Amino acid sequence: MNLPAWRMRPFASATAGATAHDGVLVAHVRYRHRGWNGADAHPVTDAGRALDELRALAHPVPVVLVGHSLGGRAALRAAAGADVVGVVALAPWCPPGEPTAHLLGRTVVALHDEADRVTSAADTWAFLARARTAGAHVVGIAMPSGGHTMLRDARQWHRCTAQAVTALLGLTPFPEAPTDSVDVLPRCTGP
Repeated sequence: MNLPAWRMRPFASATAGATAHDGVLVAHVRYRHRGWNGADAHPVTDAGRALDELRALAHPVPVVLVGHSLGGRAALRAAAGADVVGVVALAPWCPPGEPTAHLLGRTVVALHDEADRVTSAADTWAFLARARTAGAHVVGIAMPSGGHTMLRDARQWHRCTAQAVTALLGLTPFPEAPTDSVDVLPRCTGP
């Protein structure tokens, strides 16, 4: 499942608002194809193209990728770029065997409602464990509601995403520091 761009706009707006005075550029990836498309993994190619465009526009800058579901998987895969400091994955699709070696030295924050019926929170937590073993810093946040669409308590999802992005960019401290173990936090902090 891939949310339409309009569904991600509130996340971009929350992030832009949290970084309004810090000169942070918030941009969207436009997918040319629908779906993962097997080995072609078109969303990863599209994310790579967007990163190339960003580099041409504003290189060198630290980059944080944010993605939901299939877009979360694409963001996690596209994190191999040297300028990517971290990923915020929202109810990501993390099937068993998903690669993690490229996440060495990066920080991965995953938000997932364990009641999600489309993508598996257990798969997300297992992915974080593999990423930690590969040398990533990881934080898992068990969201109390929202399911896969993140509509219930949407503001909490937006706030937690913005907090994670600002922390990954070094603008604010992490509410909970990334660790060398997979800690699934019970909630996102803040008002």
